[in-house]
Amino acid sequence: MAGITIRNLGDETKRRLRLRAARHNRSMEEEARSILRAALAGGQSPPADLARSIQSRFSALGGVYLETPPREPMREPPRFDLNHGDDTA
Repeated sequence: MAGITIRNLGDETKRRLRLRAARHNRSMEEEARSILRAALAGGQSPPADLARSIQSRFSALGGVYLETPPREPMREPPRFDLNHGDDTA
């Protein structure tokens, strides 16, 4: 089995790990292994789809359905040439 060393663990984090290990009657090392196993057991979740996240958040409220406005013809793009029909130049 491979071993790892965790450096620069904050005092508060270490204290909380020690207390959690004591509650579970385990060593701090075994508690850390348990936490890592649990965190990695779920596998990787797919990246969040923003539209689906928003839809799921508001679906419990009944959802919101908005009418799509009709499309209008595109306007002519602006011209950037210096002389576009103006004879004063």
